[in-house]
Amino acid sequence: MSTLYRIPLLLTPQPEGGYTVTSPALPELITEGDTAEEVMNNVRDALEAVLELYADEGRPIPAAIIGPSSTKPIRFEYLLSE
Repeated sequence: MSTLYRIPLLLTPQPEGGYTVTSPALPELITEGDTAEEVMNNVRDALEAVLELYADEGRPIPAAIIGPSSTKPIRFEYLLSE
């Protein structure tokens, strides 16, 4: 069974276009993309890199981001604009 993570994300539009995503819970998580869809797809890769960094440095993953078991419903918020 895979681990679920509950990570707050900040999606910030950039003046030159595109978006940057950061997380107050994982300051090392930073990614960007030209569209909201692209940047959200990049979050998975960024999270994998951060988890690898924590493992390499022997740092514990913040307990606050570990989500519920995958058998329970998950609350998910995603903002879209037209």
